Amino acid sequence: MKPTGTYVKASTAGESFEAFIPNPLPPDPPVTLTAQDHDLVEKANRALGRLDGVATQLPDISLFLYFYVRKEALLSSQIEGTQSSFSDLLLHEENLAPGVPLEDVEEVSNYVSAMNHGLKRLREDNFPLSLRLIREMHKVLLAKGRGSDKTPGKFRRSQNWLGGTRPGNARFVPPPPNQVADCMSNLEKFLHDQPQRTPVLIKAALAHVQFETIHPFLDGNGRLGRLLITLILCAEDAISQPLLYLSLFFKQHRQEYYDRLDAVRLKGDWLGWLRFFLEGVEHTAQQAADTAGRILALFEEDRRKVEDLGRKAGSAHRVLDLLRQHPITTIPNATDWLNLTPPTVRSAVESLEALDIVREITGKQRDRIYLYDRYIRILDEGTEPLPRS
Repeated sequence: MKPTGTYVKASTAGESFEAFIPNPLPPDPPVTLTAQDHDLVEKANRALGRLDGVATQLPDISLFLYFYVRKEALLSSQIEGTQSSFSDLLLHEENLAPGVPLEDVEEVSNYVSAMNHGLKRLREDNFPLSLRLIREMHKVLLAKGRGSDKTPGKFRRSQNWLGGTRPGNARFVPPPPNQVADCMSNLEKFLHDQPQRTPVLIKAALAHVQFETIHPFLDGNGRLGRLLITLILCAEDAISQPLLYLSLFFKQHRQEYYDRLDAVRLKGDWLGWLRFFLEGVEHTAQQAADTAGRILALFEEDRRKVEDLGRKAGSAHRVLDLLRQHPITTIPNATDWLNLTPPTVRSAVESLEALDIVREITGKQRDRIYLYDRYIRILDEGTEPLPRS
């Protein structure tokens, strides 16, 4: 096996180094899949189909998407070193916790906005998956907070690198800035099936590596590159809803993820990457389907508990419905949203607390905050921040 590109001599601040320019996709010679590899593709496609099937059973798919998008944003940002938790993000969005690490939470919140922007452009505006859309999403991703000074929405005009303190001692140096536009143009052609059609899962796998190898922006490449996977699957209708996100799998296998990317660049090991990617798709799709099923079961179990409250059931149901959309809330917020009196809401919340559906988390007598405990725990799985290196 040999590298999947060429090295060129470059220099920055008087220091010489070698930068890597990837060959255009698809790989040449083509990746040869074995019978076992075709089985992996088939298993991944079947898992995507099952996930789509479960999605149709959800009473409110938008609600599941709302939280799943936030979980993906959190996980993808954690891979880059963000320390926020899922509860931090929800508390921030409900304006309930000014003490959470603002820069970290803003970074995750920006990711949610970038993801929603891309999906809206694809689905509602019929906009093609293109360099323009990628730049638009990058602009949203770095709109505020950390990275907002790194030319959001524009391809880089200076050299970047991965690992090390400078290009001369870096683990990997992406293409020089004057090559970025051409490399990205070639990637866009591949996304549009030029020079040939590529099956969607293979396309998503190859495009992710290519994007990460080009590293076209000064910041946010990792997050946007992972988001690109879902955008490709949605743009080509491989999934009807944007429910597949690989960041948890990449987080759980972080070292292998980086090693596989390096093995493509340095040794041309596309097959090793594809197998890792397809395993991730199957595992993640099954996990998402299981999560959706568990949430459905939880909602039904808690609905039945509330039914047994007698005359208090009506207001308790309304508060429970609210908690499905806002699993962290306060009495004043719930009062405003539901247009009920504070005593009615307080009584309903106390009933839900007695049923072990909600839990108060401040321990204070004033300004109390309640969360839908088991729901949050399901959503929270796998989102523990990685230890700082």
